Amino acid sequence: MSLLNNPVVVITGSSRGIGRACALKFAKHGASGLILHYLGDEATTAEVASLQTEISELSPNVKTVAVEGDISDPATSTKIVQEGLKVFDRINVLVSNAGICPFAEFLTMPQATWERTRAVNLDGSFYVTQAVANQMKSQTPQGGSIIGISSISALVGGELQCHYTPTKAGILSLMQSCAVALGKYNIRANAILPGTIATDINKEDLADAAKREGMVKRTALGRLGEPDDIAGPVVFLASDLAKYVTGSSLLVDGGLFVNLQ
Repeated sequence: MSLLNNPVVVITGSSRGIGRACALKFAKHGASGLILHYLGDEATTAEVASLQTEISELSPNVKTVAVEGDISDPATSTKIVQEGLKVFDRINVLVSNAGICPFAEFLTMPQATWERTRAVNLDGSFYVTQAVANQMKSQTPQGGSIIGISSISALVGGELQCHYTPTKAGILSLMQSCAVALGKYNIRANAILPGTIATDINKEDLADAAKREGMVKRTALGRLGEPDDIAGPVVFLASDLAKYVTGSSLLVDGGLFVNLQ
């Protein structure tokens, strides 16, 4: 039995990592359509094409639309909605996932690093949430589910993440306020806070064997997370199993946050 009732789902940053895992999980559990956003460079173009092929093999009845663009540009979010509506008559779910984390020392961090990280992570989340929420408000039946991919970094600090952690705290706050602003339109807004997940965003950082081992030991479950570990909770928040859940934050970290000793 499917967990989902044939929703049309937008996923930003879908070509790799958590976004890709979410796309596959939605296809497996009953989505009827997927609007797959990706950056549009050579690497992500190849990745999203491969993802579409994988989805068609996994769930042949699921339609996909790929939309390229820099999420920090508000025009990209408008394009995501417009291109999606050329194929589908509605949007039921948004997974705002696109993000970057170029590790950098605070005292010597170029201003451009701060601006780009903020623009992609926080501005991009705001733009796509606003664009999709307007569509959810205007369609019949009205409503939908918005899931912002925040981070455990919204709750704790990191020496090389003084530019990154504020953006993830901002996404958490954005989802909380959107839950209040959009509830009257039957739109739910929630945040997922992943712990240390082995993806491209932290591949270089985790290449340090000692650091990787230390992160593993800090988790209660004794392993780093995988993108699929996040995809399941995302699908839950999108489903009717979570129909009375809004303004919430779900920490998915293998017990990293609580493991003080």
